[in-house]
Amino acid sequence: MAERIEQRLEDRVPELEQLERVGLFTRKEVRAVLRKASALEYKIQRRALRKEDFINYIQYEINLLELIKKRRARIGYSFKKDEIENSILHRVHGLFNRATGKWKDDLQLWLSHVAFCKQWNAKHQLSKVFSTMLAIHPNKPALWIMAAKWEMETQLSSESARHLFLRALRFHPECPKLYQEYFRMELMNAEKQRKEKKVFERAKMDLGELSYSEEILNGEMARIIYRDAAQKIKGVEFHLAVLSIAKLFDFTQDLQKEILESLQTKYADDPLTWDYMARRELELGSLQSTEHTTKRMKVSEMTQREERSCAVFEEAVRAVPTEDMWKCYIAFCLERYNRKTNSEELKQKRLQRTLSVFNKAHESSLLPEALYKQWLQLLLESSLFEKATEVAEAATRCFKLSVEVWQMRLQVLIQLKSDNVNQCFEEAVKHVKSKGTLPLWILWVEWSEGTNSKEDTEVLFQRALHATTPAESVTVKERYLDWSYRSGGYKKVKRVFTSLCENRPFSLDFFRKMIQIEKEQESCKMLHLREYYERALREFGSTDSDIWLDYVKEELSHPQGKPENCGSIHWRAMKMLQGDLVEDFVSKYTLLQTGHL
Repeated sequence: MAERIEQRLEDRVPELEQLERVGLFTRKEVRAVLRKASALEYKIQRRALRKEDFINYIQYEINLLELIKKRRARIGYSFKKDEIENSILHRVHGLFNRATGKWKDDLQLWLSHVAFCKQWNAKHQLSKVFSTMLAIHPNKPALWIMAAKWEMETQLSSESARHLFLRALRFHPECPKLYQEYFRMELMNAEKQRKEKKVFERAKMDLGELSYSEEILNGEMARIIYRDAAQKIKGVEFHLAVLSIAKLFDFTQDLQKEILESLQTKYADDPLTWDYMARRELELGSLQSTEHTTKRMKVSEMTQREERSCAVFEEAVRAVPTEDMWKCYIAFCLERYNRKTNSEELKQKRLQRTLSVFNKAHESSLLPEALYKQWLQLLLESSLFEKATEVAEAATRCFKLSVEVWQMRLQVLIQLKSDNVNQCFEEAVKHVKSKGTLPLWILWVEWSEGTNSKEDTEVLFQRALHATTPAESVTVKERYLDWSYRSGGYKKVKRVFTSLCENRPFSLDFFRKMIQIEKEQESCKMLHLREYYERALREFGSTDSDIWLDYVKEELSHPQGKPENCGSIHWRAMKMLQGDLVEDFVSKYTLLQTGHL
């Protein structure tokens, strides 16, 4: 091993001598590089290899390359790259090859090597990396696409890219993304050849042996790919994806027409097909931009296009009366409404249209629960309070068991300062099962605190404790304790705390809150603090080391504290704490004893 390391360090000497000779590094820096390289070499020649050692070595070499690049720019020296950079690049590739050979499944290592090759323009090496990586990871379509894109865009080789896509499809015959990118590549190739041909024709140059296939120029290769894919891949999403790619090229009108016809034939009942056809109306027949186009004409044109889209949507909800279809229609209306416009008339038309569509979906009993919230927000923003109240009530009739819908209705009533809030709360808790009702009870007590008497609010807290599940009652107890202190002071909260302590479960915050309240009193008594800490430790002494440490701190710092109790607390903590918490407690306790915590 020592001989191998010596040999590898000796191989570095020529490049380091060149660095010193041309003034890029000083002798001191060269020695430092040699020392660091020696340490790194020893780590990667051990019997038990670690991935981190290779990564650190590679990063060091990359940093060295970057430093040399900056030094060259600073002194304006650009010679001897073969002897210096190429030697380092060769070594980095070697390190990557060893690392990826040892840890073949680590995709990040492979991708780091790819990125390095691209950064330093190592085309020949990158071709090898892609070849080896794809042989080991043929099950990852994204890697095939990456390699094919590189061949097409960097190497300018459509033939190599096509070959990679065809190989990839043998492994993944039903991968939509592979077909989409293959389709795109063939259209890019056709566009490139069309441009080349145009340049030659303009220059009236003799094409000689160059021949351009009309089929490729017209995108026939892409058409073949689409037809093949359409037989294997089901679903409207794929057709829409290839259609959006085809629209990027100005010579694909016939291809777009074929995809569109296939879409309408195969997926006539799919909401996404109708959604696409409706939105397409926005793009058709756009007004030509001229100097004489007035603002009013533009608004009129936009209104007409949106109305054409809505006419398609209206036909769609009749043909496909489903929740998903209405969702598409409403999403379109909301998008148009949220678009910025200086025309108040257009803004109002969009608002009226959106509210009308919400109403139609509701009347058809096909408005999803989540969209009622958006409808209500829009009504409240538009100050249509009476309608908002009606819609909120209708939503709770449709979704009687939904906590979220009742919460939404109650928030509307609270916001409008309605007299029916209390009645609505009673109705809500009658319909909804106890599990999951915590948000309703929290909203109720918060509203009551600002509206009702203290007695009424306390009754509500008591009801909430019995109505919620044990896990949810933990939050109610915390809120009840906090409210008791704010509304009735120390004596009140002490009484509430004592009564609540009779009913598990609790949270640690429940006890911490009471400890904090005690510490805020002018006559803070250690006797009371001990009681709260002891109660907390009974519940959380085995799972929380910090509460033990806080107890120790209290005994050390409180005027009525007894430092001699700390040993006993330490001994009990060691017995009760579980697993790693013991070690955590011991280290913190030691720091506390030495005054470092």
